[in-house]
Amino acid sequence: MKKRTSILSLAFTSLLAAALIAGCGTGNQPQAGAGQEQPAGQEQAAGQEGQAGEKKTLIMATSADYKPYEYHDLTSGKDEIVGFDIDIANYIAKELGYEIQITDMDFGGLVPALQTNRADFVMAGMTPTPDRQKNVDFSDIYYEAKNTIVSKKDSNLTKPEQLAGKKIAVQLGSIQEEAAKELEKTVQGLQVTSLNKLGEIVEEVKTGRVDAAIIEDTVAKGFVASNPTLQFTTIESNETNGSAIAFPKGSPHVEKFNEVIKKMQENGEMDKLIQKWFAQ
Repeated sequence: MKKRTSILSLAFTSLLAAALIAGCGTGNQPQAGAGQEQPAGQEQAAGQEGQAGEKKTLIMATSADYKPYEYHDLTSGKDEIVGFDIDIANYIAKELGYEIQITDMDFGGLVPALQTNRADFVMAGMTPTPDRQKNVDFSDIYYEAKNTIVSKKDSNLTKPEQLAGKKIAVQLGSIQEEAAKELEKTVQGLQVTSLNKLGEIVEEVKTGRVDAAIIEDTVAKGFVASNPTLQFTTIESNETNGSAIAFPKGSPHVEKFNEVIKKMQENGEMDKLIQKWFAQ
């Protein structure tokens, strides 16, 4: 009798489970909501709408210490990353039907983030140098700038040759670091220190722990404006340090991003953003 009861109980349980399974169709499966990251390996093609018209999310990696390109703004009472690159990224995302999730990290970690698929693209005032092009793909250049020497006003350090025997600071992994290493070959006794954050670099100059720094002109302008004891001088060069968007090798997004960049340059939107962030 005890054995029969167990058999009846098992049969009832099986019927109940079958009924529950029959009532669960694929239409009741949870879906990623608008603005949420798609599961790994399930990314949708650029420009296509997600299910039920939902937008997709792209991960944008940046180094938010590069005002006015990207930086932390606390004026609204909350920590928000804003800047020239952020506005461009948001414009492109809107045109292509994406949401963007911004990840802040050290500049030196940006290219590795693309190589390990931890980011869909990078915007950080990055120049498409030959070395970087070996590891990632780039969009067309969207803005051009020059390098400067940032130093104390009484230092008389305004030209590369005056840096002989001096210690300078640059951002790790930046085009300015590459420029400094080139200067080491021709400027006798030049010592180069590479640091992660531009704020640290400027502080090193202010305290005299380094004699000068090499920083992009538009960024140097902002730091000097808020630090009146400093000055910056443009380093004359025939080479252009242009900023472009970086992608993992073989990314399907490059062509579509280029189309929007071209559109922004033709319809005046890029000029508006340049005036907004650099003509201050």
